[in-house]
Amino acid sequence: MPQILIKLIAHLQADDAGMPELAALIAKDAGMTSKILGVANSSAYHRHGKVVSLEQSLVSLGTDMIKTLVISESVFQTFNSFPHSGSTDLRAFWKSSLSAAVMARALAKAMAYPHAEEAYLAGLLHNVGRLALLATAPKEYAFNFTARDDAALCAVEQRTLQITHAEAGAWLIERWQLDSFLADSVLYHHEPLARLETSHPLIRIVRLAHLLCCHAGDADQAESITQAARLCALDEEVLDTLVGSVARQVEQAAQHLGIDLAGADDIATPPASAPPPVNPVQQRLSEDVRNMVLVSEVGQTFARQQGETSLLEAITRSARILFDFETTVILLQNPTGHALVGVAAGEQQQRLAGFAVPLAKGGPLAASALECKPAFLKRDIPGLGIVEEQLFRILGTDSLVCLPLVAGQRSLGVLIGGVAAWQIPACQKREGFLRAFGNQAAGALETAINARGLARRQLDHVAEEYREASRRVVHEVNNPLSIIKNYLSVLDHKLEKQEPVVGEMAILNEEIDRVGQLINGLADLQPVAASGVTDCARVADDVLRLFRATDFLPSKIEVVVRMQDAPSEVEADADMLKQILLNLLKNAVEALPEGGRIEVTNRGHVNRDRRLYLELCVSDNGAGLAPEVLANLFSPVRSSKAGAHHGLGLSIVHDLVTRLHGVIGCRSSKAGTAFEILLPVPAPQSGAASSAAVPALGNTALSS
Repeated sequence: MPQILIKLIAHLQADDAGMPELAALIAKDAGMTSKILGVANSSAYHRHGKVVSLEQSLVSLGTDMIKTLVISESVFQTFNSFPHSGSTDLRAFWKSSLSAAVMARALAKAMAYPHAEEAYLAGLLHNVGRLALLATAPKEYAFNFTARDDAALCAVEQRTLQITHAEAGAWLIERWQLDSFLADSVLYHHEPLARLETSHPLIRIVRLAHLLCCHAGDADQAESITQAARLCALDEEVLDTLVGSVARQVEQAAQHLGIDLAGADDIATPPASAPPPVNPVQQRLSEDVRNMVLVSEVGQTFARQQGETSLLEAITRSARILFDFETTVILLQNPTGHALVGVAAGEQQQRLAGFAVPLAKGGPLAASALECKPAFLKRDIPGLGIVEEQLFRILGTDSLVCLPLVAGQRSLGVLIGGVAAWQIPACQKREGFLRAFGNQAAGALETAINARGLARRQLDHVAEEYREASRRVVHEVNNPLSIIKNYLSVLDHKLEKQEPVVGEMAILNEEIDRVGQLINGLADLQPVAASGVTDCARVADDVLRLFRATDFLPSKIEVVVRMQDAPSEVEADADMLKQILLNLLKNAVEALPEGGRIEVTNRGHVNRDRRLYLELCVSDNGAGLAPEVLANLFSPVRSSKAGAHHGLGLSIVHDLVTRLHGVIGCRSSKAGTAFEILLPVPAPQSGAASSAAVPALGNTALSS
């Protein structure tokens, strides 16, 4: 309500308030000041030149007219902005309201009621509840908005909307919290006259004004008008005089206020009527179809959400819209399924962050989750526990709707909506729709939870791969670092004797580069093998030279290389082949603690599955491998060697050979262990080269 009107009512109720106070109040409202100046300069009041000041206008109009203008303009501005009022013909409505206002003020003066302008305002507002019902229920109330204003209208309103226009108007005015009987006068303007005998004068004034303006020509209301006049202590002669002057005053007031009432009397006022009763089967079918469409739309909305948090927010938001929940929260089952816990969605999540409901402790909320059945809780029902009482306080409502989120036969949690007690019956009637909504929400939530679990498993898998790759890199880096360390001691010894160190420096540079490559490869969990052609005889010589020049090769171990004149080129990266031979030679050395013999042999070409390979063999004459070790040979195992990354060597060798598109196998007995590696050879350049390879293939096949 405009503040100027509320302050004006207080001003009207003050016995000592005069024109200066009224002028000060109006001057604060630019729109109202403009209205006062406009009326003061109209033909009805214009006398000796244009009135330019507010004070002059107030003096020209007089106190009564000023009060009428301010009250009327404030009411029209407020209620003409109601929804659907712009698309509805309000001429008859405002004429009836103005007539009741003018009549109520005249009756107040005739009865010597001290607050005549308050009576004017009460008459003006006595039917404003009809505008409120039109705004709230346009489809249901559009026809009855123009219906005859009588007890039959109130009965139809109560039956179809569960509230009358008198109750709606009084409810609006009560929200202004006025120190006045204004709301009561609106509420009781259809009350049986027998109940108003001892009521406040304002109530009786508005009741009589309504009868005189809305039912003056109705023969069946003549007795009611006489009885109402008797309650106001007025005789028929006074009423006739007042009725005769009202029409002229209404026309004048409408002109000053700029309200067009032309043709208002021609608007039909049919008797109130309720819509025909709906076939219950047809109504149920219509509701089911509507609910199916809504559930489908809700499901699509949930499917479009990105992430679990946005989905939970969409669920709570949709529940508030569809079921008119005041507040909504979600409790989900914890991973163990023993309790319901608050989640980060909806309202009051700070208070719900540490909130938990043990499912084993019983109570209506726990039963709703366990039995997968909606529950409708009020504060006064027996059996409520502390948990439910906490939720009542957290949500700030006197009733709760507990909707289990059921996916299949499993309850994921409970959606809790706060509602007023009077909404519970309507929610119970929509239980089927509530269940369908809960199923849609649970299905989307289960998908989101599964996606979260999949994402977590993928992250764990990547993390494990990275940890494994890190261990492998650390294991492999140890080889060149050991070589670098040993060569530094050799370098120091040669520098001391002033011997040339060009070869040692070259080896150190190569090993340092290899360390860099190994570390850089850590960023790629699935590195791609470098292409190129490598001479495996040269790589074997380089590896043996490293071993012989350092402490890697004890003097009691003999290493024999048998490359002969067989072809030795393979499609492989030299550094990767070097890593393979280093690991195999280290393992062979460790297998001969008492000394022995190691052989590195080129066995020539092998045709396997119609592809040509070169076979390299690294063997020792040690004690051989235990059966359980041989069974898990190329997998990472727990090693008996010291250090966190031992036990990885042969798994790394296997991975390197696989990345080179080769094959590795192992033979072991009490006579020793042999690792046989097949590496792809470059494609033959000519037919001669291909045929030349045949004898070697045959010899190798026979030897194997």
